[in-house]
Amino acid sequence: MEPDLYTDLPKKSFLAGLGNHFVEFFQTIVIFGAIFASIYLFIAQFHKVSGNSMVPTFQSNDYLITEKVSYRFRDPKKGEVIVLKNPRDESQEFIKRIIAVPGDSLHISKNSLFINGQKVNEDFLPPDTQTMSGAFIKEDSIIKAGDNQYFVFGDNRNNSSDSRNWGPITKEEIVGRAFFRYYPIPDIGLLTNE
Repeated sequence: MEPDLYTDLPKKSFLAGLGNHFVEFFQTIVIFGAIFASIYLFIAQFHKVSGNSMVPTFQSNDYLITEKVSYRFRDPKKGEVIVLKNPRDESQEFIKRIIAVPGDSLHISKNSLFINGQKVNEDFLPPDTQTMSGAFIKEDSIIKAGDNQYFVFGDNRNNSSDSRNWGPITKEEIVGRAFFRYYPIPDIGLLTNE
């Protein structure tokens, strides 16, 4: 018996077409995955603020985009809010503000921060904020930031594990600069790092 060409051909074409669609779908997934991985590794990363160390600037459960491009072309600046690897556990990340950059000297005296001998006016903090010393930065002890050393503090000075306790970080420990807040909705916008 001869095969019925009119019924066999569509079945083969359908299966071949289905296979082609699957291959195209798989290729699309791989391409989007590669693009997403490249963006995540080299350009930007999503972060959720967890904890209160940056109150009042950021609240726990704020969502941010951290950009990773700037510091490939320039050094981090004082006042910028960054995401960094926890110096004690690199599987964790912290969000902090850069207080001192290489070459700066800093000390804490009578609950106030001094950079290069000048008392720092931190307008982004509530007026009654006190900056206490810690295990690394002791009261009235002057410390100078060496080459590739950055000192970072949380804005919530009474509730932050930061350079006062564990010392300076290096540029290589910085994940990126906090760039954009996308949640909560009323606070959406570019971050000025001021």
